[in-house]
Amino acid sequence: MVVLVYLGLHVPIALMLTSWLGVWAIKGSPVLAGKLLGLAAANSIASYFFGVVPLFVLMGYVVSVSGMGRDAFDVANHLFRRFRGGLGIGTIGANAIFAAITGISIASAAVFTRIAVPEMVRHGYTKRFSVGVVAGSSVLGMLIPPSLLLILYGLLTEQSVGDLFIAGIIPGLLLAFIFAIGVYFIAQYFPRFIGENLSNNDEEMLTTGELVQKGMPISVLIFLVLGGIYAGFFTPIEAGATGSLGAIIIGVIRRSLSLSDFWKVLTDTGLVTAAVCFLIISAQMYSRMLALSGLPIEFGQFVASADIGYWGVILAYVALVIIMGTILDSSSIMLILVPLMLPVVVPMQVDLIWFGIITVLAVEIGLLTPPFGISVFVIKSALDDDEVSLGDIFAGAAPFALMMLIVLALVLAFPTLAIMLI
Repeated sequence: MVVLVYLGLHVPIALMLTSWLGVWAIKGSPVLAGKLLGLAAANSIASYFFGVVPLFVLMGYVVSVSGMGRDAFDVANHLFRRFRGGLGIGTIGANAIFAAITGISIASAAVFTRIAVPEMVRHGYTKRFSVGVVAGSSVLGMLIPPSLLLILYGLLTEQSVGDLFIAGIIPGLLLAFIFAIGVYFIAQYFPRFIGENLSNNDEEMLTTGELVQKGMPISVLIFLVLGGIYAGFFTPIEAGATGSLGAIIIGVIRRSLSLSDFWKVLTDTGLVTAAVCFLIISAQMYSRMLALSGLPIEFGQFVASADIGYWGVILAYVALVIIMGTILDSSSIMLILVPLMLPVVVPMQVDLIWFGIITVLAVEIGLLTPPFGISVFVIKSALDDDEVSLGDIFAGAAPFALMMLIVLALVLAFPTLAIMLI
């Protein structure tokens, strides 16, 4: 499978092909292998719970095209304008707000590359720092609920998506806070990295009326979706449907969602949903092949006999996830490793909600690390500036990857951060 991925084959195709060859080798019949994997494909995607994927993706895209991302940036920029590095902190705040209604890191990276980077450069920030802060803060979309990765983890491990969303709140806000502190620290002590001649942006102050006008739609949508889930009024699937309808209504009222925009939203939602579902199907095939091979049981016995202890297993797993982040995307890492690790961590009585949060944190570090770093590639394609290389974006994002490691260490050391609200 690793060889196929390195040769450039798409991850789900590599998973399916490896699974089929594996079952053929175990059962001795290519026809039987095909039938078993066909059953796995049908069973894996037929569940009602998978409706949560297209609904939250749809809501995220509607919010993106209807201008709410720019509104979030304007509000956050206004709130943090007095701080040195305030535009960077404002971008982080805007990404945190945007994350609470989208759940897709790639969407955040694409939106704020177009909105925040030109503004930051205009105010004297270096291009390297400007793209770095967008790349770093875009990962908040996969931790602050609703999160597509948390949904995927919940489906893989049969854990409550609502509990996972609640568990992601404190680590997500903590990560945003540490990002903001980090930007302030860099601005104070490493001004050459951030930009030495920063201009004040007081001329762009918003009136109280403008703040309400820009902040109210986002606040209503966040309250509608997350408030409905946490109060028990909606299941996550119903919340996704309600949020999508709410986002469409807000876009129509604001006259910022045209028919052509809506058609593009629908096609993009279909493409993302199809890609995610294809990954889930391939992961289920892979899991069936692993179960037939007996590898998870053997692996669990090997870990137990290795006597590396509870923390040895957890730290080895986290290190493996971060390393795999250099070559694979987030969903693929989760789909490959989680089914392999579940038989190991369940007998150890690991809290699977906490395990999901550290998995997402470790996976998200991979979004900022070379050579793959999918958020970096999204920013590069959205920026359309030949003066900014991939190396510049990776360098700008490096401090944020380090800050993510700090938050990961804190959640590992203090599991209460993830489970105290459940």
